[in-house]
Order: sequence, then structure tokens, then C-alpha cells
Amino acid sequence: MLFTPNPDKTFHRGATDYFSTERKADIGAFDTPAFVGVPLGTVTRVGPDCFELEASEPLANGDGLTYLYKREVFGIQANRAERAGKFWRVWPNEPVGSLPGLKAGTALSRNRDHAWDQALTKKSAERRIDVSACFGESADGFTLRLQDSDGISVTASIVFDRQPAQNPAEAEAALREQLARFGTTIFALQHLDIAWSQPWFVPSSVANKLRRDAVEQLEAARLRAYVRPARKPAVEPPVAYPEETLSYLANVYNQAARAFYARHGVKLIEAAYEAHEEAGEVSRMITKHCLRYSFSLCPKQAKGVTGVQGQVRAEPMKLMNGKERLTLKFDCKACEMHVMGKMKKHVLNAPPVSVPVTFQRRSPGTLAGK
Repeated sequence: MLFTPNPDKTFHRGATDYFSTERKADIGAFDTPAFVGVPLGTVTRVGPDCFELEASEPLANGDGLTYLYKREVFGIQANRAERAGKFWRVWPNEPVGSLPGLKAGTALSRNRDHAWDQALTKKSAERRIDVSACFGESADGFTLRLQDSDGISVTASIVFDRQPAQNPAEAEAALREQLARFGTTIFALQHLDIAWSQPWFVPSSVANKLRRDAVEQLEAARLRAYVRPARKPAVEPPVAYPEETLSYLANVYNQAARAFYARHGVKLIEAAYEAHEEAGEVSRMITKHCLRYSFSLCPKQAKGVTGVQGQVRAEPMKLMNGKERLTLKFDCKACEMHVMGKMKKHVLNAPPVSVPVTFQRRSPGTLAGK
């Protein structure tokens, strides 16, 4: 069965393009902060101990199902799921009568896909490097040659007093079993040749050591053969930064960051917030998610509406975070909301930057012309 990745089947709290295409009515998921899963189908009938649904995908025992009732998410585990014609019949882990709001027409989602989880645990999801092996003889013992899919090969050897095997068939089968145990290494054995003049007695300890030594040599050989891609040459002259000034929001807090922006043409660079140079309230967060818009108080919403234009007022607006009061400022030209607040105590008490950085309040040209 071909495995098809699907990020929506793993835990997440929803996604949004966040205004990358156009402004939406709202980007918040106010129904629930829980992971409701992927839409699965609709309940068609509810019985005394089970219910039926029309599902878009097959179900399995152990699936986790969810549904929304009165703005609350309820979870069900499918103890048993069976196909019944074109529908699926589910026996949940709780009495059907105790599930509030579950009735015909209820939309169900799946937040735990048992078959999906099982597929992720199989070895087919692992990525290994294919190798071929050849076991042979040496003058004083045995050898094992490994060659990977990139053509890199190594040969490990071990000194051992060869003795004929009493049972040739069992001896070769046991040797193949021991040499094939690549376990948690990065390699996967695809082919094994045994080239000996006659079947020998090879203890498991000897075969295992020979395999481990060969694997270590191959890993080291791959590292030596690795050629790091050449770094692209730097663009000269450096590309100019779009702006000549940077506020504390650029978070420049060390000399390396300051030198980077200066190299790209920025003339005025303010210190980062952690430098303790910003007095009073500052923008803790800048977001396109605007509460003015959510409450239908946006001046752009009222534009052209008779009797409303020019009358919309949304300030002052405050957010309460425990005992902390945060002021909301609105930059309508940039269509952004700023959450303003004073410097937190743990930031104020943080040690200063170890490498001294010189910041300028005015551009060098202004200072020179003074």
C-alpha cells in the first residue's frame, strides 16, 4: 500500500494563510482550542449500543472520533468498527445514551487514525542505505566486504582458526542470519554472497564482530568520501536593505547583527528591546489580526456606509493578562494592531549584552552636519 503523507492527520490546532491572499472575516478558531481532526462523515442512525455513519474513508478499531455539540468538543473511541453496506457501524467506548447531542445528522471528525498511526511505525517508513555483502576466506581467518549504493566499499577481517562445519546446511543458514543483522544502523542489507572453499564453523560471536567492524569502516569511509557542496560566492556589492533606519523591533543586540545591517546600507540602527533603552510602553506584538475588525469597528469597514463613516471609534482598547493591562494601538495604514506594554521585570533584570555595541540615536549624516 502506498503511503501518502497528510499533515492534517497529526495533532495541530488548525491552520490559516494569515492574510497571505486576502483578509478573512476572522482567523481565530473560537469553537474549541482542541484538535478535532479531519472531517470524516455524518451520523445516519443511532442505535442502543452503536451508531452508523457515512464515512469518506475506511474506519478501524481504535479510531478516535470527535463531534461538536453546544460549542464543546466530545471525543469517542471506536472500540469496534465494521462496514455495514455503504455505511460504517461503530460501537463506542462509552454507552451511546451517555453521549450528548449525538444524533442523525451529526458531523464527525477523526483525530486519531489507527491505521495511519500503524503505518508510521512500520519499517517501510524508515530510510536506509542499501548495501551488498560478501563473506570470504583469508589466509588466517575470514573477511567481510561491504559495498553501499554509492559504490563505496570496505573489507573487514578477523583472525580465526578455521574448522569444517559438522552440518554444512545449518552452518551457512546460521552465518547468513548473523551477518544480516544490521539492526539500527543506517544500512539495509540487500544481497549477501558467501564465497568459501567449503562450509566452515563460524561462531556467532565471530560473525557479529566481523559485521560490526565492517559497518564501522563503511560509516567512516562514507564520511571521508563526502564532498561538501561549495558555498555560493557572496554578492558584491552587498544588496541594499530596503530601509536606511531600523527601530528596536529589528532586535539588533550584538555587534555581528549591527555589522550585518551596516554592511547592507542601514545608517541608523536602534538597540534591541533587551538593551533597556526603550522607555515606557513598546509594541509587545504586532499582528494583522485586528480586534477592531473583529468587532466591526474598522474605519475601512465603515467606508462609504451612510451615517457611519467618520463615526467609528474603537480607542482606547485594553487587554487584561492577569494583573497586567495592555494597550491596543491601531496602525490602519499598515493594517496592523500593536499590543503595547511596559518592559517585563525579567527582561529588565536580564544581564546586559557581553560584547559592547555602539548605537546611534541619529544618522551619521545628521551628526556630521550638526
